[in-house]
Amino acid sequence: MQNIVRFGVSIDDKLLDKFDALIAKKGYVNRSEAIRDLIRSMLVDEDISDPEAESIGTLSLVYNHHASELADKLNDLQHHSYKNIVSTTHIHLDEHNCLEVLILKGKTREVKAIADKLSSIKNVKNGQLTLTRAETEKEE
Repeated sequence: MQNIVRFGVSIDDKLLDKFDALIAKKGYVNRSEAIRDLIRSMLVDEDISDPEAESIGTLSLVYNHHASELADKLNDLQHHSYKNIVSTTHIHLDEHNCLEVLILKGKTREVKAIADKLSSIKNVKNGQLTLTRAETEKEE
């Protein structure tokens, strides 16, 4: 069982009102859980700021599949990075546009480099990478 430490926080009442409204909107049961999540998020951000840290990411790409040779370029780059690509999902958004979601794993610098290469291919409309830490500490 974990040792629970209680501590006090001094905060401006207007800021606290905004925080309470936000955590209610997000469905938190209490302030403590919301603060724990904020701390965890900051620790993950700090961990993955190290280019050599192991991270996992999702890369969302939106593109028009009619663009000349775009699918071939995306496939070629993905095949060159197969060691870092865990999975891909391809979704047809409409008659012209596709969403491709890749799950990437490796050193943060590798994951970011792959995401940058794929996102910057001509005719990719949007590329968005979300990173988190690959190894999480066990919570007891």
